[in-house]
Amino acid sequence: MNIEQWDEYKLITSAMSGITETMDESSQMKKMVSHVCNSGGKMIRPIILMLSTDLCGGDPKDSVNAALAIELIHSASLIHDDLLDGGVIRRGIPSAHEKFGHAAAMLCGDFLISKSIELISPFGRNAIRDFGRAGMYMAEGETIDVKSITGKFEVNNYYECIRKKTASLFAASASIGAYIGGADNEVASKCRLYGEHVGTAYQIVDDLLEYLDAQDDKRSTHESMTLPHIYLKQMSHENAVKRSITEVQKQVTYANDILKTFDPCSATDKLLQITNHITIDMLP
Repeated sequence: MNIEQWDEYKLITSAMSGITETMDESSQMKKMVSHVCNSGGKMIRPIILMLSTDLCGGDPKDSVNAALAIELIHSASLIHDDLLDGGVIRRGIPSAHEKFGHAAAMLCGDFLISKSIELISPFGRNAIRDFGRAGMYMAEGETIDVKSITGKFEVNNYYECIRKKTASLFAASASIGAYIGGADNEVASKCRLYGEHVGTAYQIVDDLLEYLDAQDDKRSTHESMTLPHIYLKQMSHENAVKRSITEVQKQVTYANDILKTFDPCSATDKLLQITNHITIDMLP
């Protein structure tokens, strides 16, 4: 899948490049924002938002700023995640705090969150509500993750953690895009559930790859209690991997079944491609 050729990818990468253009050249913040925003992210969440707008009858160009808000708050969460986890490599380059120091990185995250609020603010009550809730859920999920290795942490705790930490932003991306496209609450809820299943599957895959030490572009000093680690308490390594893969496949099936309730179109085709690209296609 050559996502770099998609119109949605070109729209969001162009918008990301424009973020730093008006900033003071001598600003330390500009250097940090450039480092974070030009580090080669996949742009999956903002693309899901724009495709959801298209899916619901809107013009993806009308949702670019909302998509940019999603990518910026995601980037801020990665900065804060690296601060919490002792992350030293992110997307194959030094993490923000490794390059600029802890205090500067924290302030860069604050800047990106503030900018994301400015960008999302014109999009109406429903979009702003879902955006704000996602931000709160992400913070709550991180607190669960931080404590995952210090006490009892079972499968239900893990799913609560990743639904908040990761899936909430995927869910908000899909629902916000739907609202911008003119969807009612029922259709937006379907899109939100699609995003939650995709985000859940994505995080299980990410955790599985980290468990198998199969990630070259990401490294941290903090360990979390993830699904394969939990299964390993009850079964062999091989079965823990197989069981985790089964859970990914289950979440992907749920997501794709939701998409099939919409009329086939370019947007549904691309969303199906994205779903598989960041989940099934990544499995070992």
